Amino acid sequence: MVAAPGFKVGILGAGQLGRMLAQAGRPLGVNCKFWSDREESCCAGLGEIVASRYEDELLARRFGSGLDVVTFEFENIPAETLRTLSEHARTAPPPLALEVSQDRLKEKELFRSLGMQTAPFVAVSDLPSAHAAANALGFPLILKTRRLGYDGKGQALVNSSSEIETAMATLGGVDLIAEGFVRFSREISMLAARNGTGKIAFYDPVLNLHAGGILRCSIAPAPQISAEQLSALRENTVRLLNALNYIGVIAIEFFEVGGGYLANEFAPRVHNSGHWTIDGAKTSQFETHLRAILGQPFAPTTTLGRNAMLNLIGALPAPDFSAGQSVYLHLYGKTPRPGRKVGHINIRAPQYSDLSMKVQELCTVPGVSDASAEIESFCARYLA
Repeated sequence: MVAAPGFKVGILGAGQLGRMLAQAGRPLGVNCKFWSDREESCCAGLGEIVASRYEDELLARRFGSGLDVVTFEFENIPAETLRTLSEHARTAPPPLALEVSQDRLKEKELFRSLGMQTAPFVAVSDLPSAHAAANALGFPLILKTRRLGYDGKGQALVNSSSEIETAMATLGGVDLIAEGFVRFSREISMLAARNGTGKIAFYDPVLNLHAGGILRCSIAPAPQISAEQLSALRENTVRLLNALNYIGVIAIEFFEVGGGYLANEFAPRVHNSGHWTIDGAKTSQFETHLRAILGQPFAPTTTLGRNAMLNLIGALPAPDFSAGQSVYLHLYGKTPRPGRKVGHINIRAPQYSDLSMKVQELCTVPGVSDASAEIESFCARYLA
């Protein structure tokens, strides 16, 4: 990026994604200002932090003053706040993308309208409609809240009619979506960016492993992807980006079923499954996002070698942890607690077999992973 020092970017949220955006922006002359609704932040020292509720309409009218663009690092921001901001400052991605991503029903309906295949789904508003959905979809099915679900939260597997009422009560009872249970072979995420002129930059597809509803490991490029499959994934990504008149980085999660792909959800922001790009691509997803929203030319997004990312969940390696060659430790400055993402490790190798060995060695290090068995099986299946 040929950025004049003093470019100013506002970021809604002050978590690790905001932190990594700010870190990517510093060498480019980009200064960040954060709006956080929490007292605790891991962006301290990386820019000004304004603390207030996201529903603060007065701040929404003032926050963008003097900024070149305002973006966001997570979806749990009122869409109305972003719309108000957009009346006073340039915002990217657009409010529509945030609004759709916040509602699983609207999201699935958009996918379908674009010709993207999805799991079967039915809107649920009460107990009778839940039973009607079960009759239409069969068992097992998954009941999900339409809003505010992430990292496995806000959903329940239902195996019989007798479980429906309890599941609904657990999820809050209203504004749900029922989805047919999909026996997919693996999960693939597509990371791409679109700028204001409609140009699109792609990263290689990413293979993801979840355990306990949390992303544990990502592999890039995803192994065993044919040219035809890659073309289909990119075509679906382009459809969504153009339909939303999108600007910035997007991540779309697909389920692989019988060699084809079902669109599951999208995140209108930089994404956990793209953290490997910091050390494994010529340009990270964070720099690419900044380039897109600031109207700067894209830099190459070429993948370097074979890459893995391990999330650090709830614990940190010992202080004397030695990363070693082509192993990169990234900490977020957050206090560990169960289930909390406190950092990640990127690993790069020339071949998948070398990558597999490095990943499995790291999983034996205390504090690196509490899902070592799942990761070992994952590596054996895809990286052998």
